[in-house]
Amino acid sequence: MRALISVSDKTAVAEFAKSLQDLNYEIISTGGTYKLLKENGINAIEISEITKFPEMFEGRVKTLNPYIHGGILHKRDTPSHVDTAKEYGIEGIDLVCVNLYPFKETIAKTDNFDEIIENIDIGGPAMIRSAAKNFQDVIIVTDIFDYDFVIDRLKNGGNTIEFRRDMMIKAYEHTAMYDAMIANYMNSRFNNGFGDKQFIVGSKAFDARYGENPHQKGALYEFDYFFTTNFKTLKGEASFNNMTDINAAVKIAASFDEANAVCIVKHANPCGFAIKDSLLESYMYALKCDTLSAYGGVVAINGTLDEILANKINEIFVEVIVAANVTEEALKVFENKKRIKIFSQESRHLVLNNDLYDFKHIDGGFVYQQSDSIGEKEIANAKRQSKREANQNEMKDLEIAYKVAALTKSNCVVYVKDGAMVAIGMGMTSRVDAAKAAILKAKDMGVDISGSALASEAFFPFRDSIDAAASAGVKAIIEPGGSIRDDDVIKAADEHGIALYFTGTRHFLH
Repeated sequence: MRALISVSDKTAVAEFAKSLQDLNYEIISTGGTYKLLKENGINAIEISEITKFPEMFEGRVKTLNPYIHGGILHKRDTPSHVDTAKEYGIEGIDLVCVNLYPFKETIAKTDNFDEIIENIDIGGPAMIRSAAKNFQDVIIVTDIFDYDFVIDRLKNGGNTIEFRRDMMIKAYEHTAMYDAMIANYMNSRFNNGFGDKQFIVGSKAFDARYGENPHQKGALYEFDYFFTTNFKTLKGEASFNNMTDINAAVKIAASFDEANAVCIVKHANPCGFAIKDSLLESYMYALKCDTLSAYGGVVAINGTLDEILANKINEIFVEVIVAANVTEEALKVFENKKRIKIFSQESRHLVLNNDLYDFKHIDGGFVYQQSDSIGEKEIANAKRQSKREANQNEMKDLEIAYKVAALTKSNCVVYVKDGAMVAIGMGMTSRVDAAKAAILKAKDMGVDISGSALASEAFFPFRDSIDAAASAGVKAIIEPGGSIRDDDVIKAADEHGIALYFTGTRHFLH
């Protein structure tokens, strides 16, 4: 039996090769891998001894040879293949262990195109594809974390067709991801990220409990191992809906850096948000906004969930808690609650991956765009349109309201008072309806919104929304501006003594 080992990531490869050698595999290797194996006492054969050719063109050509690909690809149960291999002196290669040139790492550290080109692997993907194609006879290993698994299979009679088939699928996933990464990079460099083809590649983090409904299957796929690194399940099992709600809540709570932010979400929309002197106080004020919707909702905590806060949350039923960190004492508070699900990022504050691009499935395809974000100075540089100027506290409330509005389904208006959201209208077909719905909900909840600041993620097309806000006692408004009736809106603000600011940037979320 023979194994060909040629890896860029050499983690644990010497130990893997030693185990294969102990199982009577003859080891063939290349370049730096060969040198490392020899240094570790592995009796490896350099690939040029097999190919009868030296590495050429600065290593660009070394494995593209019939003695290699014939050894991998010929079918052992087909007499004509066996005869041809024997005629030309081609010996079988029964295991191929390859991982590819570090293209991703290269583009992360340099913009030098010549260096980037040299880190596009040619021979590696070819060997992987050859071995995967002939999985009936050959084991293909592309993941360093599979080394122990493969050795265990070989030692214990597990080299089955099902095992080799699973490794084959993983290998094709590996080369597909690699090629997609290169294509996306080239389109990013030369076509502003929007080429004729767009590849969205994720790695499965875990299976969801189910999809949007129990009869649907679902799973979470991640970019750059974000959830594997930053999402720990402490209690329960996440469903598809849980993950979309968690996303909505965390994006809002994490948008305020290290502030004591708490966001409550129901069906992907915020129904409570606050920033106060403590996380406990923030939660209590967030809950006041809409205690009915908070039931069965998702709570995101931009800090540590401790025992005191856990006891307060435990006074009602919430389905999901996601926090930057969770203490053991807090976890014990919920140990008898079977339905609650608790997740942690195991960090000081909630973190985001801040993906550069965003996409949405539509029937027949998907729409793809640059991710939306609020500019660093967007709120600070907002232009005052009114005679009245907002005071310092009102400006802080405008910032909170604007960020929440930008991350909430359009049409949307958000009312914030003293660092806490007091009313919200979202997902409406009319902006004035959103403003009025928020006011009515606040009235039902017994929440006083007089003196609040109001934000809209897009312009107000008519003055009626300003009039409605004034009747509720709003003192300051921030919006993008850009309506053909902006003058009417400004006039209405001055009539009511409201401070009005335009940012110049719309933040629709559909």
